[in-house]
Amino acid sequence: MPRRGRSKKVLVGLDSLDDAGVYLVRKDLALVHTVDFFTPIVDDPYDFGAIAAANALSDVYAMGAVPVTALCIVCFPPDELDLSVLRKMLRGGADKLRSAGVELLGGHSVKDKEVKFGFAVTGTAEPSEIVTKSGARVGDVLVLTKPLGVGVLSTALKAGKLHGRRVGEMVRQMSRLNDDASRIMRRVGVSACTDVTGFGLLGHACEMAAGSKRTLRFDCSEVPLLKGVLDFIRKGVFPGGLGLVRRHLSRRMSVSAGVSRELVDAMCDPQTSGGLLMSVPREKADRLMRALRRTEGGFAAKVGDVVRRQKTAIVVY
Repeated sequence: MPRRGRSKKVLVGLDSLDDAGVYLVRKDLALVHTVDFFTPIVDDPYDFGAIAAANALSDVYAMGAVPVTALCIVCFPPDELDLSVLRKMLRGGADKLRSAGVELLGGHSVKDKEVKFGFAVTGTAEPSEIVTKSGARVGDVLVLTKPLGVGVLSTALKAGKLHGRRVGEMVRQMSRLNDDASRIMRRVGVSACTDVTGFGLLGHACEMAAGSKRTLRFDCSEVPLLKGVLDFIRKGVFPGGLGLVRRHLSRRMSVSAGVSRELVDAMCDPQTSGGLLMSVPREKADRLMRALRRTEGGFAAKVGDVVRRQKTAIVVY
């Protein structure tokens, strides 16, 4: 995108790799803006709407902000699908926004041969509390708040290979908001944060490493995966985006001998409405973990640490 001289009120803009843009309104108030929409990844339209809303809100949560309003973006083929599908999709999104305390103000729809759905979200934050990707410090611990693998599992679902309870587990994870995790990281204090979405854990970690001018190391034995993910990867069931992320990282990542290719692939798996990856000072890590695990459906795993910049931005061992 074109780079031009920006207003001093733009605190986070085009010159960074952060999850949302930030604009200063006054000394004690900043607006945080993001937009995200995508094609269906589950069969149920209500679930898809809820996942789309949770995914869009996540960028605001990752910046340490509180989402307050949303605008809907809809592409829909009314000549091919019944409008009841659209109604369910919209209701799923609206219900998820309501549970997050976010007001839906309106939106825009267009005729399209392919369904696409999402939201533009605005949040608020104290300027001093904004969390970016570029603050990771040497010695920090890396904490992840959701297991990986929904990209692989949703691909298996499309292929008719995922059934029953495991579909429900995947949907529940993608529908779960990152609101509690965001609130806790503001209270405890973290150095940097990003949400894990389309570039996978390692792709977004590479952005954090680049912004922070550090190397992020991941202990593969501690990286949490949803059940069945490695088996599907071994069988060749995974999204095309996984290979794109892996190739993008080929010169930016070093992998220790003995680490399986399937496990690294899982760490590159594109996520939808994934968890937050936080870089937290070591002395605060246990407090952060305890607080995260006490929340409803709370999950937290220590997956690595931050070191001085090495030959590659990412190390997997």
